Amino acid sequence: MWEDILLCVITAICVATDLHNRKIYNAVVFPGLLIAFIGHGFVSGWGGLGYSLAGLFAGLGILLIPYLMGGIGAGDVKMLALVGALKGPAFVAVASVYMGLIGGLMGIVFLIFRKSTREFFIGAIYALCARMRGVRMPWPVQEKSLAAMLPYGVAIGGGAVATLIARGALPL
Repeated sequence: MWEDILLCVITAICVATDLHNRKIYNAVVFPGLLIAFIGHGFVSGWGGLGYSLAGLFAGLGILLIPYLMGGIGAGDVKMLALVGALKGPAFVAVASVYMGLIGGLMGIVFLIFRKSTREFFIGAIYALCARMRGVRMPWPVQEKSLAAMLPYGVAIGGGAVATLIARGALPL
């Protein structure tokens, strides 16, 4: 029960800062990790600490490759690791499925409503039509348009809350 409350509070803070500043702060994540380790260790001894560590490594493992490829920020990785440390590896595995679904929907909405996406598709149509007629035009990909990142903490928080709701820990 205590970990559900802590998860909701920390998730709300991380989502708010990720939406506002595009950052998930260590000053929020690291104390949460410390509380998770101490709480699980106090309640269940060494087994609880092992449970918390297994969840931490599961959360890290899920987002480590996207982070190393540059597709996601370090704060997002630490946030999912915190979810795992609080709720364990099985919870973080289920939450990551919801996270992926929510993140995919966010990505689609983000692409639809971005001005640079519309400009890209119009430019691509022009470039393809020109190439069909033998004229070489540069492909309309701009470096800065690819650099925009989603606030993925929203998807992580949404996945965690959806898992809590699915497990009956939060009333709908």
